[in-house]
Amino acid sequence: MTAPHVPGGAGWMRPLPGTSLTVSAVALGGGPLGSMPDLFGEDVSPERGIDTVRAALHSDIRFIDTSNGYSGGESERRIGAALTAAGGLPADVVVATKVDPEGADYSGERVRRSVEESRARLGMDHLPLVHLHDPEFHEFDDLTAPGGAVEALVELRESGAVGAIGLAGGRVQEIARYLALGVFDVLLVHNRWTLLDRSAGALLDEARARGMGVLNAAVYGGGILAHQSGGPTSYGYRPAPDEVLAAADAMRRVCAEHGTDIGTAALQFSLRDERFAATIVGISRPERVAQTLAAAAAPLPDALFDELETLVPPSRTWLDAPFDV
Repeated sequence: MTAPHVPGGAGWMRPLPGTSLTVSAVALGGGPLGSMPDLFGEDVSPERGIDTVRAALHSDIRFIDTSNGYSGGESERRIGAALTAAGGLPADVVVATKVDPEGADYSGERVRRSVEESRARLGMDHLPLVHLHDPEFHEFDDLTAPGGAVEALVELRESGAVGAIGLAGGRVQEIARYLALGVFDVLLVHNRWTLLDRSAGALLDEARARGMGVLNAAVYGGGILAHQSGGPTSYGYRPAPDEVLAAADAMRRVCAEHGTDIGTAALQFSLRDERFAATIVGISRPERVAQTLAAAAAPLPDALFDELETLVPPSRTWLDAPFDV
């Protein structure tokens, strides 16, 4: 059996390389907190979102991840409301956010406004970690130009207005270009290192070689790996090709044979990878906090992961290419 990832136990709190921060092995992902039914399949009321954050604050989760653009800032507002109800940010909790464009505007000035908006919503005077969010959907030359988004974020760090700066995105080919700039402290990948997709491998190794902290998000692929039966048939918020659906079904059968479910295996696949300082899990129900921590601690045999490894779909960046469907 692999050593369980016991919340609060040895190794649960970890240094985040590239920064002075210490984070918990599991982070509360704020994507669904603000209610994004088009992506996550359900509405989340303000009360439920706030209660979910409060449940996390009363658990061994000491790391919260959000973004300026999640639900038009509603994720940050709900986190801020929960922090206010708790009497302020606990000393051992890290809240990270991301800068986002406003429409097509991803200028340096927009980055500065994004940071100020996040500070106000969260009720935090200082943001310890701020990521450049999904830059792959914008022109590289524009974001990296003098006075552009990347330079603005670097200047915010150098002035002390924010702490560390990170790079958060999906498309590995584009994210690699930003990583090569050598200015970021942390890399956050999503949907690209899971039971079903390994396309971020070279990117993760490069970040580690640079001494950067690495965070893994969307380990359930948007939901397909969260359900032992039923659930979505998309991966990374787009329709999954047939070979991926078949692989997921085969993995479910193997998990059942080992007395577990695919969601527990998907979480622990990331947790057992020593490259990741934290695994970010989107949670939008208070009860899911305890359930996630229980899944993190469940003992699973190494043989399970050996079998799952034989079922990974063909090695290609299928998520970043057009699907043949």
